[in-house]
Amino acid sequence: MGANNGKQYGSEGKGSSSISSDVSSSTDHTPTQAQKNVATSEDSDLSMRTLSTPSPALICPPNLPGFQNGRGSSTSSSSVTGETVAMVHSPPPTRLTHPLIRLASRPQKEQASIERLPDQCMVQIFSFLPTNQLCRCARVCRRWYNLAWDPRLWRTIRLTGETIHVDRALKVLTRRLCQDTPNVCLMLETVTVSGCRRLTDRGLYTIAQCCPELRRLEVSGCYNISNEAVFDVVSLCPNLEHLDVSGCSKVTCISLTREASIKLSPLHGKQISIRYLDMTDCFVLEDEGLHTIAAHCTQLTHLYLRRCVRLTDEGLRYLMIYCTSIKELSVSDCRFVSDFGLREIAKLEARLRYLSIAHCGRVTDVGIRYVAKYCSKLRYLNARGCEGITDHGVEYLAKNCTKLKSLDIGKCPLVSDTGLECLALNCFNLKRLSLKSCESITGQGLQIVAANCFDLQMLNVQDCEVSVEALRFVKRHCKRCVIEHTNPAFF
Repeated sequence: MGANNGKQYGSEGKGSSSISSDVSSSTDHTPTQAQKNVATSEDSDLSMRTLSTPSPALICPPNLPGFQNGRGSSTSSSSVTGETVAMVHSPPPTRLTHPLIRLASRPQKEQASIERLPDQCMVQIFSFLPTNQLCRCARVCRRWYNLAWDPRLWRTIRLTGETIHVDRALKVLTRRLCQDTPNVCLMLETVTVSGCRRLTDRGLYTIAQCCPELRRLEVSGCYNISNEAVFDVVSLCPNLEHLDVSGCSKVTCISLTREASIKLSPLHGKQISIRYLDMTDCFVLEDEGLHTIAAHCTQLTHLYLRRCVRLTDEGLRYLMIYCTSIKELSVSDCRFVSDFGLREIAKLEARLRYLSIAHCGRVTDVGIRYVAKYCSKLRYLNARGCEGITDHGVEYLAKNCTKLKSLDIGKCPLVSDTGLECLALNCFNLKRLSLKSCESITGQGLQIVAANCFDLQMLNVQDCEVSVEALRFVKRHCKRCVIEHTNPAFF
């Protein structure tokens, strides 16, 4: 009897054919018609779509903190739906396989209460769950497993961490999400793998081949990817609008592959639909690469080229030829950009709202005059560290860009109270002002600003020689203003 019982329990959780063979081989138990019907229903249940694909596997190594015995930590949760965690669970078994474990009997009403809800309602409920809870729901039962992996709940894949095997993770996830539409993830729109240093070109190839509806890709800090993989993504994902490759030092250009360029009709040319492009810390980017980017990405509205130290005024000239819709532009820490480059940027005219030229040491009042004259709707200007800017440049800026809301002229030693007075009398909507390390600024200039700019919300006067009385005057007139200072007597 003990042997028979062990044999029976060992066969549970397998297909109906093995159950039937075990039962038929026993002389003491003859299968009835009801048992055969149960076996048939089990066979149809086990042939569901969850078992038609390779069994999902662990993505993170088991020794990572936050994962014990194959269970995710509950401390890392997110309020954003449609994200992934670093673990993909296999479908739960239909029955318990251990001979000593018995299911606790519960009232029939308690078991059937939530099971009465239709699938559509369950999916709607799951859409409000954070990622870790969604994956835990997938382990409850077979039905919940199917619902938790509904593609509508997986519009976003977000993987973070330096040790995670991202290439394998993307392969497993895309394979699972391609189940209903072979080889294509039609619902996936956002992939974020920022800071995953183990991401390689192979992972980007997976995204390019399986995600034709991709709209947003963030791979910042993944320095192992190259131009070829990025070319594949932008060529095979025609709806891609947001691309962040900041910190990817091997990326020197954004362009279509040669095959994609040949297939495109002359009417479409070689256009890429990217509107947001962040190439911060792409140190190898040069003027020729920027020329190629501008020629292909003519719809750009947001472009960030911080610390692309090889760029010059010539690259900005190429940019202004093709990309005339730019609203936000950053060339901070591009030390070769000068007043001639700002003259090119001024061609954007009223479309330009955000400009960062921080630490561009070759910029003077001449370049500021170009921008102020033509870009009258400028809202944000960061000119920190541009030591060639004086009160004349600030005055011209204040009189022409009256809708300015944020200005950073820190570390500009030639700006004094005279420039602040012009700023205060013209830019009444100013909300953020940074004067850090401006040696010529005194408390009198701050009082003039506070008396005219009532909506001021942030004031940085660190390393400035201003009195406590002036800081208190600012606080009285601008009650919502947060003052950053280095005066120990003011608190």
